[in-house]
Amino acid sequence: MKSKVMNLLWPLGFGIALILVWQLGIFHKILDLKPFQLPVPTEIASTLAANWPKALQDCGVTISGALIGMIIGSFIGFAIAAIATFFPKWGYGGMIVVTALNAVPIVALSPIMNLWFSTGMAQKIGVVTAVCMAAMAINAYSGLNSLNPYSIDLMHSVAANKWTIFRKLRLPNSLPYLFTASKINIASSIIAAIISEYFASSTSGLGFGIKDNLRKAEMAMGWSYIVVASLAGVILYCLILLVERDALKWHASQK
Repeated sequence: MKSKVMNLLWPLGFGIALILVWQLGIFHKILDLKPFQLPVPTEIASTLAANWPKALQDCGVTISGALIGMIIGSFIGFAIAAIATFFPKWGYGGMIVVTALNAVPIVALSPIMNLWFSTGMAQKIGVVTAVCMAAMAINAYSGLNSLNPYSIDLMHSVAANKWTIFRKLRLPNSLPYLFTASKINIASSIIAAIISEYFASSTSGLGFGIKDNLRKAEMAMGWSYIVVASLAGVILYCLILLVERDALKWHASQK
């Protein structure tokens, strides 16, 4: 219990110290910034409190697109990994294609998707899907194929077919890898959704709010949107951790 408390207090203390250094203007002196260029936390908090309904609405637009795209991308990525596992000769080439897709920059992908789809939400979902697909495919493929040789021999000794081996051995073994990919994708999906909103024609979402407020030199409001995006990412990440803890009670990482 003491170790768990200390693991919580250290990052919490570091975060509080960072905010205090920021509030006292030390960052401004080190980086030679004016107060309007980098608003202090109290100014950001007061601006966010005054505009909370609008910020929450824009957050809902961004997060909904990010989650839909993440679910679709993760499903496609897992399907690619499963097909590559069942057909090993195809699998190696398929993983190379997915890795190549993962190397495409989001800022290059977003304008292309903007031409493909007629609505900002569809464009956002398309970008997030492409971003999340690669991480899930690579992690799922590793989980499905990183097996103990003795476990494979045991399944073969009872004449288990490929589907039985997949369902009873490969799929449970891949669960920790799937949750790892999900934790990577939750941050990537929010980033991709925000960047896609920079290029979309819609006038809602955190990305549009950040761009519009910074363009109008309303720095505190722009930073408040950044804070909302960060909080949303932390909350969703913690939810995945809770689901992982419940789903992987049997795994060594949760003991």
